[in-house]
Amino acid sequence: MNREELKEKYGKKRVPHEWRKTDKLTALIVTFFGSGMSPKAPGTMGSLAAAIVAYPMALVILLLSDPSWSRTTEWSIPCFSFYWDGFFIEPFFINAALFVFFAAIPFVKKAMKDTGTEDPGWIVIDEVCGIFMALAFVPLEFIIAQPWILAVAFGLFRFFDILKPLGIHKMEKLPGAWGVMADDLLGGLYAGIVIAIGFIIAIK
Repeated sequence: MNREELKEKYGKKRVPHEWRKTDKLTALIVTFFGSGMSPKAPGTMGSLAAAIVAYPMALVILLLSDPSWSRTTEWSIPCFSFYWDGFFIEPFFINAALFVFFAAIPFVKKAMKDTGTEDPGWIVIDEVCGIFMALAFVPLEFIIAQPWILAVAFGLFRFFDILKPLGIHKMEKLPGAWGVMADDLLGGLYAGIVIAIGFIIAIK
């Protein structure tokens, strides 16, 4: 067995960097700043990156809305969140999820066309959309005061994203980039609803 055969049999397998076939801006966006380039569990890495980024996003929005707000402030329902009988709807993360959804479509479409792939694992901008949608049912102040809720949102979203119950898998059948993005948006919605139900139970 020659050197090349030994290398092929026992050498470390290289992960194909398919994203190199598209332009840098597209790759940066669809991999969410490289988090999707992880050789292992890129979807999990993308979701984790989105959950981590959500914390400073929530903090910045709170500070911009009320400069006097600080982490020591007693938690209360923010004036810019909708609240009804224990059910929260946070406009900021709903808007963020929808913005990511529609803004990412042309980039996902281009990435798949350039690389000749269909929903490759390294495209994780859809996971970002899902995480933001899951957090749309959590008040911003609660995210800052109780950051463990980010782990809950992450875990619930990954559950729905991996198992794809309740019609989520059907969303994948939508054409092209729409199918890539839509199933994660719905998965995030289901995760958010579970979180909302948890809030209702805890308050009552």
